[in-house]
Amino acid sequence: MTIEGKVLIAQGGGPTAVINQSLVGAVLEARKFTQVTKVYGAINGVHGIINENFYDLSRETTHNLEQVAMTPSSALLSTRDKPDEKYCREIFTVLKGHDIRYFFYVGGNDSADTVRIVNQQAKIANYDLRAIHIPKTIDNDLMINDHTPGYGSAAKYITNAFIGVNLDNRALPGVYIGVVMGRHAGFLAASAALAKKYEDDGPHLIYLPEKVFKIDKFLIDVKNVYEKYGRCVIAVSEGIADENGVPIIASLMEKIEKDAHGNIQLSGTGALGDLLCKYIRNKLNISRVRSDTFGYPQRSFMGCYSDVDMNEAREVGEKAAQFALWDNVDGSITIHRTGHYSVDYRLTSIEQVAGKTKVMPDDFINKECNNVTDAFLSYARPLLGSDMHYAHRLRAIRVPKILNK
Repeated sequence: MTIEGKVLIAQGGGPTAVINQSLVGAVLEARKFTQVTKVYGAINGVHGIINENFYDLSRETTHNLEQVAMTPSSALLSTRDKPDEKYCREIFTVLKGHDIRYFFYVGGNDSADTVRIVNQQAKIANYDLRAIHIPKTIDNDLMINDHTPGYGSAAKYITNAFIGVNLDNRALPGVYIGVVMGRHAGFLAASAALAKKYEDDGPHLIYLPEKVFKIDKFLIDVKNVYEKYGRCVIAVSEGIADENGVPIIASLMEKIEKDAHGNIQLSGTGALGDLLCKYIRNKLNISRVRSDTFGYPQRSFMGCYSDVDMNEAREVGEKAAQFALWDNVDGSITIHRTGHYSVDYRLTSIEQVAGKTKVMPDDFINKECNNVTDAFLSYARPLLGSDMHYAHRLRAIRVPKILNK
C-alpha cells in the first residue's frame, strides 16, 4: 500500500562529523518518490517537532544540500530532550496535524526509543505512519550494528591526535594523559591504539569503562612503562569506573552534576585528567606530567573525515527512505560487516536497538585491562578510511662520537 503525505526528518543527541550525510541522503532519496508531498526538517530535533519549527527541505537546492552534507555537526540543530510517553503523544499529535506519514530520526539509542514510542502511538490511533531510526553516534554503542556512522571519523580524529601527542612526547619525554569521550563504551578511547606504528610508540596504556579501574594498578602500569621507555602516553575513557561501577570522576566533586537523562556529567571538565596527573606526580615522583580532555572537537572537527564513514552515513539515510517508501515498513537501519571490509544495510526491529548500549567485547581488551588486542585493531582500522597517514622517523645512521666516547 502506498501512503501519500509528508516526510519529516530530525537529528538528535550529540553531533558527528558525518551526521549531515545521513540527513541529505534521506532528503534526496525521499524527494524522488511521487507519494511524498513535502520533505520537512525539524529544527532542534524532537523539541522542534512539538513546537512546529520546521524547514521545508523540498525547496532546498541539491547543490546546497551537498555542501551541507560535507559540513560537520547537526544542520537541523539538536536536542538532549529524552521524550517519555506523554512527550511522544505530543510529537504524534503534531505529525498527524501536518499529515506527516514518514518520520526519520537520526540519532543514538535514546532517539531509537523515541521512534519506537511514536510508532506505538500511531498504531494505537490507527494512523498510517512509517517511522525509521537512522543510526548515529561517535560512541559506537548501538546494538546489532557492526559499527555506527560518526564513529569512524571520530576515531580518525583521536588517532591523529595521539599520533601528534606521541611525536611531542617522544621529543620532550614525560607522562601524558588524554581523556576521551565514552561513558559506558570504550570504542573511541580504544581507537587511540591505531596511532601506534613503531614498537615504542604511544599510547602505551589504554583504560576503558568496560573494565574496573584501580588506581594502584594504574600507577604500577605507568611506572613500568616509564622505566622501559623513559616516557608514557595514556588514553583514558571519561567513563572509567571503580569496582562498584561509580565513575572515577564522581569521587572528585563535592557536588555531582547530572545531565537531562540523569547521568553524571563527565564532559566539560578536566578534573579526571588532573586527578590522575596528581597521583602520578605524588606517588611516582615524575615531574613532567600533562593531561588534556579532548572535548567537543572529537565530534565535529572540520576536515577530519573518514571517507568510509561519510559514504556509509549517506547510505543509511538513503536506505531509510527506501525501506519506508518502497517497502512500507518501520524499524532501525543497521550496518553489518560482510567481508574483509564490506558492509550491508538491513532493517532491524526497533526494539533490538532502542534504549540499549553495546560495549567493547572482551576479546578486544587485553588481559591486563590496560590496552587493546589485535582483534580490535583489525576491526577498527578499516573504519578510518583510505587516506589515513602515519608518522615516520629518521633512519639515518648516527655519526660516531669523537670527543665523548
